[in-house]
Amino acid sequence: MPDRRRLAPRLLAVLAGGLLLAAPLGALPGDAEVRIKAAATALAKGDGIAAEAELDRALEAGAAKPDVAASMGEALIVQGQLVRAREWLEPAQFSPVSAAYGWRMKGLLERREGNLAAAGSAYDRALALTPEDPQLWVDIGRMRYAGGEHIPAIQAADRALSLDPDHPRALEFRAQLLRDAGDPDSALGLFERALEVAPGDLDLLAGQAETLGETGRASEMLAVVRRMTEIDPRHPWAIYLQAVLAARAGNTDLARSILNRLGDRLDNVPSAMLLAGLLELEAGNANVAVGQLEELSRRQPGNLRVQLLLARALYDAGEHGRLFARFGPLAARPDAPVYLLELLGRAHEEKGDRAAAAPLLDRAASAASRPLMPTDGEWGGTAQAVQVRGLLASGNAAQARQTAQRFLAARPGSYEALYLAGDTDLAAGQAAQALSRYQAASLVRFPDSLLLRISLAYERMGQAGNSRLLVTRYLAAMPQSPLAARIAAGQSAFAHEWESARALLENLRRRGGNRDARLLSDLSFAQLRAGDGDAASRSAARAWSLQPASPVTAQAYAMALAATGRDAVLARQLLDQARSGGGNNPLLDETANKLGER
Repeated sequence: MPDRRRLAPRLLAVLAGGLLLAAPLGALPGDAEVRIKAAATALAKGDGIAAEAELDRALEAGAAKPDVAASMGEALIVQGQLVRAREWLEPAQFSPVSAAYGWRMKGLLERREGNLAAAGSAYDRALALTPEDPQLWVDIGRMRYAGGEHIPAIQAADRALSLDPDHPRALEFRAQLLRDAGDPDSALGLFERALEVAPGDLDLLAGQAETLGETGRASEMLAVVRRMTEIDPRHPWAIYLQAVLAARAGNTDLARSILNRLGDRLDNVPSAMLLAGLLELEAGNANVAVGQLEELSRRQPGNLRVQLLLARALYDAGEHGRLFARFGPLAARPDAPVYLLELLGRAHEEKGDRAAAAPLLDRAASAASRPLMPTDGEWGGTAQAVQVRGLLASGNAAQARQTAQRFLAARPGSYEALYLAGDTDLAAGQAAQALSRYQAASLVRFPDSLLLRISLAYERMGQAGNSRLLVTRYLAAMPQSPLAARIAAGQSAFAHEWESARALLENLRRRGGNRDARLLSDLSFAQLRAGDGDAASRSAARAWSLQPASPVTAQAYAMALAATGRDAVLARQLLDQARSGGGNNPLLDETANKLGER
């Protein structure tokens, strides 16, 4: 473990953004030098207000504006006062020794305001002066990531760590990238290394806690959150993470109470907005949830989870007109989620419009396979993504592939471009090429929707073993992923490992899947094949009660009844329903034999 006493002065300089190196302190009046050092200490703690006050005193003591322009800009950025920060940074009047720091702060300001081209120009100026500044490379990496240059962002993070393997902000950034790429264990290793250098850094502790939560290690997450609370009981992220823990434990009232302590301090943080909306929905306050989720949906129009939660909130609030207007066009898409179809169908039924409800509920009941759409589980994205998605949905796979390849050529390091190209390759039957694209995309982000695509590409290449190994590893790293568990259960079933499939599906049922008719039908089949007909009957009956018009649930219930010898009349009715709705198949023939029909 590094000697923290030896690292302390170096760490202060790193976290203060270079302020200690920004001015030739010996050339300043004595009190000005003291004030600038005090400002550095304040910035190292993230206290922009105190830093600004100390820099004002430094000016009063004789420091010149160029001596403090860069650090004053940072102090104001920390406070969120970007207009005032620009007044100090825009003239670019920095002392010679603070010029690189000043240009880096100018780049940060431009990045915060979304001016990525201007940020890049400022960082280029800084890079010309200090090409081996690890913090500068971290900032460049974050700019690249924000601009969709995801692979170059990873390269920038690696460059920062090559310059200083113990740089806390570089370790933090690389850890965040590893979390996105579905490698939480490696991310935790980097957070631990960073915390050896900066043991009380709340940003690092928050990242560590969130990563532990993602891997299902709730008790360890709680210990880190308690550590954060000891350091600063009023720190907003410590309070937010306490609310997350309470919500995951099922204590909605406590989670809401904790979150209310934040006031408006995290009102603009998407994860906090999502949690607040979820909690209000769980508490039965649908109207409140609508307001919170609408704001978040405007910021993240492509986030499928947010959109479905908003649809549920509108339904629960009785806002059927707004529900139809907002989500009707999305329900018309061939890949519309079953949950959305059911919501709109029930809403039409409640308004007495059975003609409008019937096709929606029929589509939900059929549970048919849907086209593989390049959405990453989302509906939004760039104009190119929307175009490619539309072309695939219309069956124009060749043009979709050409469009996706042009997009990839223009943005070769973009996660979205790689993902889209992979989808169009897969649609064109080029599984090996799709796999290459998907694997490159997974270095940036690895959602479970990408896991599904990589698994499918492996299987189409005849490499089912590689697919199963990947899914097993993913599920071990991300045990909270429902889709990964469903894929793993399907693979176990295909291998006739029925107890394994049953265990995975029963776990999903306990985690909120008791209203998922397709999951319950699959569980019934696994239970039946594992020799537990009674459990299979209960699961199938539950599935059928949820979707009595579905050929999938009818088949599951017919099979269970036939296997247990119960209610042969109902079993035959269900058998006929399954055949008429979904066609014949070997399992239905097997059921018919048990019922004595053949």
